[in-house]
Amino acid sequence: MTVLDSPIPRFHLAMPVDDLAAARHFYGEVLGLEQGRSSDTWIDWNLRGHQFVTHLAPARPQQIHNPVDGHDVPVPHFGLVLAVEEFQQFADRLRAAGTEFVIEPYVRFQGQTGEQWTMFFLDPAGNALEFKAFADDSQVFAA
Repeated sequence: MTVLDSPIPRFHLAMPVDDLAAARHFYGEVLGLEQGRSSDTWIDWNLRGHQFVTHLAPARPQQIHNPVDGHDVPVPHFGLVLAVEEFQQFADRLRAAGTEFVIEPYVRFQGQTGEQWTMFFLDPAGNALEFKAFADDSQVFAA
């Protein structure tokens, strides 16, 4: 089954960026996303079958942080839930690209329900991304 055949609806997310060339490099080269349509003010990206769009918006609101597990988690943030092996490979790709992590990859809830790897980093416009991986995918929504 492909992402397009999935019974789970795909999302559309538009995020502000202050430099389209920097966004094109970061999302296309560093993260490895396939670029779709674009104009002078926006770029479509294929985020695993989801439509992610970077829109030129030079004015940015101040970022908010919430304390979680002794870290200052940036809000808002977005990302994907990956398989653990893929998460580790992706973290290695980011390190090789010189990405500065807001929160380095680490394990939350180790040995507990909902055990997960997580990492946070910013795009060049300051948008926060969180990518994570669950030890047991059936526990993504576990309480």
